[in-house]
Amino acid sequence: MVAALATISILIHKSPLTVLLIAPPLSLYIHLPWCIRKCPYCDFNSHTGFTQDLEADYIHALLADLNTDLPRLQGRKPQTIFLGGGTPSLFSAKALNQLLQAIARLFDLSLDDVEITLEANPGTFEQAKFADFRAIGINRLSVGVQSFQDNRLTTLGRIHNGSTAYHALEQAQQAGFTDINVDLMYGLSEQTVAEAMNDLTTALKTQPTHLSWYQLTLEPNTVFYKRPPPLPHEDHLLAIEEHGKALLADHGFHPYEISAYTQSHPCQHNLNYWLFGDYLGIGAGSHSKITDLDQQQINRWHKRKQPKEYLSRDKPFIAQQQTITTEQLSFEFMLNALRLYQPIPFALFESRTGLTHHQLQAPLTLARQKSLVQFDATQLTVTPLGHRYLNNLIELFL
Repeated sequence: MVAALATISILIHKSPLTVLLIAPPLSLYIHLPWCIRKCPYCDFNSHTGFTQDLEADYIHALLADLNTDLPRLQGRKPQTIFLGGGTPSLFSAKALNQLLQAIARLFDLSLDDVEITLEANPGTFEQAKFADFRAIGINRLSVGVQSFQDNRLTTLGRIHNGSTAYHALEQAQQAGFTDINVDLMYGLSEQTVAEAMNDLTTALKTQPTHLSWYQLTLEPNTVFYKRPPPLPHEDHLLAIEEHGKALLADHGFHPYEISAYTQSHPCQHNLNYWLFGDYLGIGAGSHSKITDLDQQQINRWHKRKQPKEYLSRDKPFIAQQQTITTEQLSFEFMLNALRLYQPIPFALFESRTGLTHHQLQAPLTLARQKSLVQFDATQLTVTPLGHRYLNNLIELFL
């Protein structure tokens, strides 16, 4: 199957100063691409038309996909597993248990030692399965609330209301989940500061361990991009952000990434992305980034997006692959790491890219002149201004 790939291959130019000696941590991402309804802001690879009849075929395809990619991992085991979508909670606990048990056997892995996250919608259909999801070893739940205000949820195309969302978070705790993330949006059309704070306050009442609080943006290939709603002015967005960060800090929640807040439970799977770790993606439209120590290169590939094509037995899973060039590596690393609030050691940059940090000197010096970063001989730190103008900072490394 791999031999039939449609391939874009760009050979990496090895640095004469350092090499890739240690493979970074590995995460496993599993994409389940179906939703009951496509939200107008969503640019993820999600599709309607899910039926329970698709479960068995899709689980079979996921395991075949994984088996095809296993040789590329050079014996490594995933430290985290993330079931994303789409709406993975549409799948039955029985089907997901079959998948997880097969993964455990393939990797000789104890699921008790792995952070396993499931994305879930707060609809009553999904809530009824929370206890079963916890029973099969899923230990982290990420609930897509977006807002607790019914009128906002209607505009966002969500199928739940605020009361259902609040009840879902209570149900998750009753089901035994002790690590729960709440997904919330701000910067909604005509949203006041008070409304945004009300969403945060309501979420905090449920005592989550993690909050993903992010701004609504208009992405290409979405309904909102074609027919954009009126969005708040930049000054108004800044006011929402400042009030929100202060409110969260008062409750002991601090950002460790540009839109991720926690008291003491950062998402290890997402943190591995930001630290330029490796990840294997299986499922329709999933992406992978894997370090190959034998070839001294870092490879990326993605799977076929359309579920029908992905399930086709006469087509390869991989749609396209490439090797990251030396010229691209600094930008690729910074695109992820600059989102973090923690200092970034230059030793991490060197171990994850095979380059020396001296290659960053020119853009870092310029960024410091613009007050976007601070750095010394061992590490760099993004300033508050750098996080506010993150895109401008990242562009300096292109």
